[in-house]
Amino acid sequence: MRERLWVALDVETLKEADGLLERLVGAGPAETIGAKIGSQLFTAAGPAAVETALKRGFAVFLDLKYHDIPNTVAGAVREATRIGVAMLNVHAAGGGAMMRAAAEAATKAAKDFGVARPICLGVTVLTSLDRQELQEVGVTGNVEAHVLRLAERAREVGLDGCVASPQEIRLLRRALGPRWTIVTPGIRPAERSDDQKRVATPAAAIRAGADAIVVGRPITAVPDPKAAAAAILSEIANVWGPETAPQPDRAKGATPPSDTPGPRS
Repeated sequence: MRERLWVALDVETLKEADGLLERLVGAGPAETIGAKIGSQLFTAAGPAAVETALKRGFAVFLDLKYHDIPNTVAGAVREATRIGVAMLNVHAAGGGAMMRAAAEAATKAAKDFGVARPICLGVTVLTSLDRQELQEVGVTGNVEAHVLRLAERAREVGLDGCVASPQEIRLLRRALGPRWTIVTPGIRPAERSDDQKRVATPAAAIRAGADAIVVGRPITAVPDPKAAAAAILSEIANVWGPETAPQPDRAKGATPPSDTPGPRS
């Protein structure tokens, strides 16, 4: 995965999304920034939202967090693959059979349609939840243990990585190794706070070992989204190191300096 920053297009209309994408063009090298399309925009605009982002030159992370019976999820993943998304996710809590069906459907659909197979991620615990709220829905133990348990199961059944908060990145990287993809939401500048509970700055998340981060309001709700995105990409590059910051001709599989647990390609 080349994209290091996924901008959450959590807006009400396709027109708003397209306008935001237009303003983001040129924030950094095209392959380092992608568009995350979630439930709000996809419900409002459907697959046209994906098509719009692709036409603007942005890879798409389809963040619909599928959680249903295996056959239904497999069908949804097949369609997501067909329309060209680069990455998608399912709820790891949906169980092993569901996650396996998703992974297998992505592989088969990519072959059937002659397109790239999307990265398939398991969503562990939402960043808006904490230990108390997990206990309210019957999950015992601490958040970290539950996240690791779900991520390990996701890997066992064929997913490529997981979505996890900044607080679990180091734990997951140690346990699951360098090839496991970790995508991290809950990214906030140091001075900003909102409804997210398990958060970190962009630099802290990358330093801990995240492959990519998801950022919404700190980019989309400011007067100059392009400048905000560029600043975050610069922060990522500063942690990752100039010689391995995302570049168009970066060698695939390049590794960061040994003392910098940066993102994995």
